[in-house]
Amino acid sequence: MIIATIKLSLNNLRKQKMRSFLTMLGIIIGITAVILITSVIAGAESLITNQFSSLGPTLVGVLPGASDDDGPPAAVMGIVITTLTDDDTAAIAKLPHIIAASSYVSAIEAINFESQKTTATVYGVSPDFPAISDTKITNGNFFTDDDKNGMSNVAVIGSQVREELFGETDALNQDIKIKQEKFHIIGILAEQGTVGFVNMDNTVMIPISTAQKKLLGIDHVGFVRARVDDEANIPGAVEEIKYLLRDRHNIRTEAEDDFSVRAVQDALTALGTITRALQFFLIAIVSISLLVGGIGIMNIMLAAVTERIKEIGLRKAVGAQRNHIVNQFLIETIIISFTGAIIGIIIGIALAYLTSIIVNQLGYQWDFVITLFSILLSCFFAFLIGLLFGLYPARKAARLDPIEALRYE
Repeated sequence: MIIATIKLSLNNLRKQKMRSFLTMLGIIIGITAVILITSVIAGAESLITNQFSSLGPTLVGVLPGASDDDGPPAAVMGIVITTLTDDDTAAIAKLPHIIAASSYVSAIEAINFESQKTTATVYGVSPDFPAISDTKITNGNFFTDDDKNGMSNVAVIGSQVREELFGETDALNQDIKIKQEKFHIIGILAEQGTVGFVNMDNTVMIPISTAQKKLLGIDHVGFVRARVDDEANIPGAVEEIKYLLRDRHNIRTEAEDDFSVRAVQDALTALGTITRALQFFLIAIVSISLLVGGIGIMNIMLAAVTERIKEIGLRKAVGAQRNHIVNQFLIETIIISFTGAIIGIIIGIALAYLTSIIVNQLGYQWDFVITLFSILLSCFFAFLIGLLFGLYPARKAARLDPIEALRYE
């Protein structure tokens, strides 16, 4: 009996192909959005995780400004805070289990060489920078403590900057100009791509002291990174850095901290919490479109009941029970919902795959992720919508009086 009802429902839907498609359009859009959102959130999480992981698991960051355990430091929000100095970095570098530490300041500047010009991110860093970022020098050398202490105008440039300014010409020992200051190129960075959301190939590295005094006119640093000798020592190193900075900044209690110390692993844990919350929030918003799609299905099925009153009367006259009529309309509604869900899943997967291709072409490592959870969730939504929004039209059809139905014009 159920198989016969399904065949009858499919036959009715085939007779009204365009109307059936327009009926399921809201479901298609909603399910596509569910699949795409879950995939994009998972892809974005993988992108951020890959970028943080590229920094190394033993990296610890120190940012100016206080924050609680779950919230970001104020510096992340673009607020300029001047509580960290290069002397703090030097003190951190002397702590047990810290094998390297570097200060950072940055600015996007025009870089000139004779008639050639490009724009790059200029970083003022410490001589320990190569050990922090695992950066290789393909030609020349990185600057030294003497260069930093003497505020030397020396620079190490990324491979993209070298190509854009010098082409096939040897860039080593050439002079470039940044803000009217001449810098002597002493090294070329190996091609590295994007690390920690920074295109390392489009950077110019100069001594932190030179960047502070000659380019930016500041005494503070933007942030500090330190490399710990072993992952097991990270919690202890974080506490030692906090104790050291409280002592140096004359801070008595944790509540008065003017800095934040975070390990890469802590950042990844916080990221997972944020992305999961964001995913459920966006799915909740998308469910509104599914609700609208369900209302559309109900309206169309109510119209179908009116169009098929004589058919319903005839079926009841030859012995069809109320539950047979209810089942027929419910099955039609669920078929429409499931068909819309399948189309939506296919479109969502295609769009998610296209997104991953585009982002990877831009140079970022974006994983194409389609979770079983998102597919099962889509199927659940489809069944629920078909059941809830098909029940009223089905019951209305079942309650029709067969004699009145047969007389209906």
